[in-house]
Amino acid sequence: MGRHRGKYEDEEGGRPRTEGRSRRRRRRGGAFAALAAAFAILVAVALTGTYIFMNQSGCSGQDITLDVAVSPELAAPVQAVAGDFNDANHGVDGQCVRAKVRGVESADVAYGITGGGPTMGDTESQVWIPDSSLWVSFVQEQSGEGGVTDSGTSIASSPLVLAQPQDAEETEEPSWSALVPTAAPAADSSGNEVRLVDPVRSSSGLATLALISNTIDDADQEGRPQLVAALQSLQEGSAPTEEAAFDAFAEQSSGDGADPVLVLSEQAALRYNHDHGDAPARVSYPEGGSYSLDYPYVTRTDDPLTTRAAEVFRGALTQQAAQDRFLAEGFRSADGEADPEALPEDQGFSSKAPKSLPTPNNETAQRLTQAWNQFKLGTRLLTIIDVSGSMLEPVPGTGTSRMQVTAAAAKQGLSLFPESTELGTWEFSTALEGDKDHRERLPIKELGGESEGGATHQEAIASDLDRIEPVPDGNTGLYDTYLAAYREMAASYKSDRVNAILMLTDGNNDDPDGISLKQLLSTIEEESNPNHPIPVFTIAFGPGIDLEPMQKVAELTGGEAYQTENPAEIGDIFLRAFSQRLEGAEG
Repeated sequence: MGRHRGKYEDEEGGRPRTEGRSRRRRRRGGAFAALAAAFAILVAVALTGTYIFMNQSGCSGQDITLDVAVSPELAAPVQAVAGDFNDANHGVDGQCVRAKVRGVESADVAYGITGGGPTMGDTESQVWIPDSSLWVSFVQEQSGEGGVTDSGTSIASSPLVLAQPQDAEETEEPSWSALVPTAAPAADSSGNEVRLVDPVRSSSGLATLALISNTIDDADQEGRPQLVAALQSLQEGSAPTEEAAFDAFAEQSSGDGADPVLVLSEQAALRYNHDHGDAPARVSYPEGGSYSLDYPYVTRTDDPLTTRAAEVFRGALTQQAAQDRFLAEGFRSADGEADPEALPEDQGFSSKAPKSLPTPNNETAQRLTQAWNQFKLGTRLLTIIDVSGSMLEPVPGTGTSRMQVTAAAAKQGLSLFPESTELGTWEFSTALEGDKDHRERLPIKELGGESEGGATHQEAIASDLDRIEPVPDGNTGLYDTYLAAYREMAASYKSDRVNAILMLTDGNNDDPDGISLKQLLSTIEEESNPNHPIPVFTIAFGPGIDLEPMQKVAELTGGEAYQTENPAEIGDIFLRAFSQRLEGAEG
């Protein structure tokens, strides 16, 4: 603002005139005071300038090296910011701060701090920028608040989106609730195959699981079968790394099978399209909002000088020049701002951020991770099918026998299992082989393994179920078969799998030459090994069933017994049966 002449100034714009000697003396005293004040100000300015210079734009002596571990996809722009930062000679207490940035997987750092999982490479650092606050909460829960300090600053963000092949059928309103099946699949069911990165090592994978879980309300037992169906489906399409997920998506996109849907961050989708320009994915945003990766700025040091150096670098990352670099790479700012030129609309991207859903809390994350691990553990299942004479009886309203309906339902239920599942089948009645009430139909093998004639073991089981026939005059040797199956699974137990028995029957034990229920229970209790659990699941159908003996076997072994009037419900009962594994995950 310019000076304006006032009524107290002389014509030259100077100070008001004074007359006489006394006024001249006061003027000299005032001049001296003014000079002293000016001197003091100059000294203060000089000292302050020296401090600012030494701390921000000038430094000497030994450098302070700031080791920064950042999620790999953000590493390049952060390294560029660090280069400018280092060139500017920012300092603390006269020492230059040199930021050294490297890309490290967030899971590696988190598990390196807590010892809660496998890690690769050097995970030590003084600053950590993971892709999500989920990892920060995990570390703080496992290692206490002293493990890391969250600055409260989000360096960037990127919401989760759905990616599909360009020629895939468009869904008007994609949603998390409709993403995967939450019931046993129907015989003619078809749809998209959902792919994601393993939630144990990926925050986008874990957030996907949490978003789907929220639509199920699986906190009580009623919702658990739905979560089981979702877990089974998601594990079919999970990949150990983002690169593996990209490869699987690209391969499936070019094939003739079901259209894949890949759940990933917006910025990851942009990178995929950059690397697959000949066949980019089409991006969509689920209705109701999405979870965003939030890239928190975290320190891992108690040293005051290093902490101050980390604060100086944090400030550099929040400057507009740094933020512009991140936006140009397809990230968003913490409040969702995007660079429209970096996110092409013709690929489905939107410059408007989707509604932000809250970050899953640590309790939810742990529960879902444990459930995922529980179901990821391979299953080894012996399935036993009743072929007694009563299986010839018709099922009212179907025009088919109990045997036919049971075989069809068993095929549907067994389709829930991934190819890595080891599965075998027995049939039972009475005296099928000499005095034995059971007979092996197919041995326990991986479903994806090769069987006779070049078919897979899963195809062989499905074909064999179509050929299974009841024994017209056969009775139900239930207790002897329970014991024989338990001993078979105990003798061939595999510790890296969930070993279980599934019994499908329409009747009560009616073998006069067999063991009693009391003998069965006491023998299993005597021969059981608490370190080698073998839960027995029984699905009983038909009128006149006494479920109590089957429940006692289930209670003793950690399984469950179910009863239905309709064998067609077996598929959904499969889900309820295997949802019991969630209780082990929560214990």
